[in-house]
Amino acid sequence: MKDGASSATDKSGKPVDNAIPLRKTSLPGGDALHDSTQSSSVEKHDGSYSEDRSQFTRFRTRRSLPWYQNRELYIVFAITLLALVVRLWAIGYPTSVVFDEVHFGGFASKYIKGRFFMDVHPPLAKMLIALAGWIFGLNPSFDFKEIGMDYIEPQVPYIPMRTMCGLMGVAVVPIAFYTVRNSGHSLHAAVLAALLVLFENSIVTQSRLILLDSPLILFTAFTALSWINFHNQSHDPFSDDWCLWLFLTGIGLGLSGSVKWVGLFIIATIGVSTINQLWSLWGDLRVTPSIWLYHFISRALCLIVVPIAVYMFMFQIHFLLLGNSGEGDGFMSAPFQMTLGHSLQDSPMSIAYGATVTLRHQGTQGGYLHSHASHYETGSKQQQITLYPHKDSNNDWIIQRKDGTVPEGLEYIKNGDTIRLSHISTHKRLHSHNHKAPVTEDENHFEVSGYGYEGFPGDENDEWRVEIVDYEGKDPQSKEMLHTLKSKFKLVHTLMHCDLFSHKVKLPKWAFEQQEVTCMRSAAVAKTTWVIESNAHSLYPEDAPKVNYKRPGFLSKFLELNKVMWTTNAGLTESHPYDSRPSAWPILKRGISFWGREQKHIYLVGNWFTWYMSTGAVVLYVIVRALLIVRDKRGYRDDFRGFRDYYELSGGFFFMAWVFHYLPFFLMDRQLFLHHYLPALYFAILLLAVTFDVACRFLPSRGRVVALLLFVSIALYVFRTRAPLTYGLEWTRSECENSKLIKTWDYDCNQYPESYSHYALNAAASAAASSASITATDATSEESILDKVIRPAEVQGVDVGDNTALSGDSKADVTDPSDTKESQSESS
Repeated sequence: MKDGASSATDKSGKPVDNAIPLRKTSLPGGDALHDSTQSSSVEKHDGSYSEDRSQFTRFRTRRSLPWYQNRELYIVFAITLLALVVRLWAIGYPTSVVFDEVHFGGFASKYIKGRFFMDVHPPLAKMLIALAGWIFGLNPSFDFKEIGMDYIEPQVPYIPMRTMCGLMGVAVVPIAFYTVRNSGHSLHAAVLAALLVLFENSIVTQSRLILLDSPLILFTAFTALSWINFHNQSHDPFSDDWCLWLFLTGIGLGLSGSVKWVGLFIIATIGVSTINQLWSLWGDLRVTPSIWLYHFISRALCLIVVPIAVYMFMFQIHFLLLGNSGEGDGFMSAPFQMTLGHSLQDSPMSIAYGATVTLRHQGTQGGYLHSHASHYETGSKQQQITLYPHKDSNNDWIIQRKDGTVPEGLEYIKNGDTIRLSHISTHKRLHSHNHKAPVTEDENHFEVSGYGYEGFPGDENDEWRVEIVDYEGKDPQSKEMLHTLKSKFKLVHTLMHCDLFSHKVKLPKWAFEQQEVTCMRSAAVAKTTWVIESNAHSLYPEDAPKVNYKRPGFLSKFLELNKVMWTTNAGLTESHPYDSRPSAWPILKRGISFWGREQKHIYLVGNWFTWYMSTGAVVLYVIVRALLIVRDKRGYRDDFRGFRDYYELSGGFFFMAWVFHYLPFFLMDRQLFLHHYLPALYFAILLLAVTFDVACRFLPSRGRVVALLLFVSIALYVFRTRAPLTYGLEWTRSECENSKLIKTWDYDCNQYPESYSHYALNAAASAAASSASITATDATSEESILDKVIRPAEVQGVDVGDNTALSGDSKADVTDPSDTKESQSESS
């Protein structure tokens, strides 16, 4: 944001900030309101002129009417009502799970269950969705696990959950109006901004579903409006209104960051504007150092402390709601899991041969060294060795000597000892050999397997050397002696000279998609580090020193979860059929397919008119600013009757917001989608409204109205022609093909029928099938009633033996609860 280079003082001598122009009733070039007040002159018969005040009198009479004085409020009210219709119309369709409702609806069920889960986004919007579901009776057994799952039969309150997101989308429209209006622009520009946001297909699509983008855009827009209102109080610093809007800006920053980390971009926008403003104040000699310090402290408290407090508070609620073990446990450390209902008994600190231990990998959140009675389908086809994130008896190993024996007494393991690990459940030893890893094809990776059988003495490929690489400083003995939890060590294969290694690579379904374990040469130490988490031996003395994890507090859990979120988010690098790169977003190169069924389709694509015009406004701003800078260097000062500052200040703020919400995506290697551009699009639309206002300043009032109507009419037409993709409406194949402005819009037109009559025929066929189903059900019900009336009389002569035999047959179908297979456990 380009702030003013100087500040003034009010009557009391308080400094005044000049960062964004105050809202003006009269602007350079004349506002629409004041253009209409200009009196005209008429020529008399003698050739002289006299002022015709009839037009002025009519205007003064109209302006005194209550409706005219409140016209702005009426306009906002009407636009908001229209937004309610556009956002919420037929919001109950589709009646099945759409796109990422799989995730965010599923998270709502987990919140209600209180089961911990891990997601890459902060919790605020997910908790709001869960709150709506809980209020309206969401049954947490419905898991939203697949796109297309029916909502009707299980009575899922999906309409209130979607409506909550839709109402947030509605609120963005009046906020856009007041953001432009309070930046000092005309009523025409404010109306244009609101209506372009209202009729933007991509924003409408995101607002009508159980997704996070609607809350994100709302809180981002609210933050920008609060910041502009704060600037509008710069004539009276430290007043109640000045403090209120500064505080609300901080609240908005915290809420934005608590929905998605993309919300951090608005923090960068406000931060740069704040730094520029403080720098200007520092250069104003009328501002004393003490007053400047008050300005700095006020902004630091409201724009740094308040957002952090809001962000952390949301995680505190998140932890309170998710107090039980769940699917996300495996991502977290063992101390974190202890706060989710897991218990870990104290273990003796020193580790002896013959001890039963569990080994936890330190380089990933993969979990424990694990094996089970299933074999690789590649390589040696020996027993699988994996990492498994949950506690399980198949994580238990016995530490043996180099020769595979266990001493009769206690003999403790030291750094540099060679050991063998025997899997308790399957009696196979941890083994490696010259076979390729099951998934990773790098020449430095070798297969790790379970090999042998009960009583088999083993071979040299079972031997691993313990090398302690790190230890807890409070326990210096853990550097030389292998200690539970204290010693971090590597297991080096003595023959292959490779380290026991794991990384975030999943095995195929035949290995239950657990994490791959290999033996790697020249491996990074972090991925080869292990700790002994539990340690048990029948010969340990009762008074042996014991250790356990320290139960973490809120701050430790908060920092760990955010670190895991960051790592997981950065790891989302797999390709997706509808992902796209940032360079394609401003030109709307392609969209995202959300849902398709019943010859209807929901496809996220923008209103190309609004999209291209807003991108053009961004490009035009860059060109104009560059030309002005070049001319300034040559000594020219192009003021354009005050329009330059007017354009640079508010337009510059919206341009900077667009830059911060768009350019950072070029630094990301993770999956990206078109909807990541929507916050940047919002600010591009506001910049378009500012550009429109400046361009129309030289037009008469009626000319501006015509220009406004022309813009809105085109946007509305484009919105309407692509509404079937936004709402999942009926469409024909020819209309679909004609709607493709560019070939890269890859929604499938072949799924639509040739004419609308096909929908009527399909509806009739569906109704006939439903009627036939009801008839069959009634017939079955009638037969059941006859059975109850007639058959008891027919079986009165049957003796008890037949009934006993029948009862015995039915018992034979009951499955023994103990007949469970490990593969079922692994798959779950």
